[in-house]
Amino acid sequence: MVILVGGSSHVGKSLLAKRLVEKYKCQCIGLDYLKTAFIKSGLTELTVNDDYKMRYWMWPFVSSIIKTAIEKKQDLIIEGCYIPSEWAQSFSPSELSCIRCAFIVMSEAYIRRDPESLGKYANVVEHRVGDIIDVERLIMCSKNFLSECIETKTRYIEIDSSFDEESLLGAMVSIIESPASLGPGVRI
Repeated sequence: MVILVGGSSHVGKSLLAKRLVEKYKCQCIGLDYLKTAFIKSGLTELTVNDDYKMRYWMWPFVSSIIKTAIEKKQDLIIEGCYIPSEWAQSFSPSELSCIRCAFIVMSEAYIRRDPESLGKYANVVEHRVGDIIDVERLIMCSKNFLSECIETKTRYIEIDSSFDEESLLGAMVSIIESPASLGPGVRI
């Protein structure tokens, strides 16, 4: 099984991936590391500020990694904001049966209710140097991801009431353990 965890910045993707690794005992690739490798190696002229362009530039590499994991029958988690909402178009029906994907988004009300708490888990998996949370950008990105997920039938988990690690993990596990690779979203 390949598990994809997408969504915008500061929504809990890395924390969720860490918890999924603990639960399923599989490997994980954080797409921030892959992005940084491409930039530092000079394989792309895109920069850390080109998130949208980077998503589509990286996707052929990422989808090839996913196909390789499926071919080798390896379990793998891939997390990051560089998974396009139309990810499913890159795979055959038999490949799709081996993939579970969900995007994590936050409602505008949740973001505005307590913006200071958004950085609470920012350094749980990686140390973010100079991390500044732009509330308006985060709202825009979450709205865009949600809209794209609805349009492409990509599953999503919308954090609306409070950030609860166990509820987030439970919602993702129910998506992973369902028989469909595409479907509706849930609100927690």
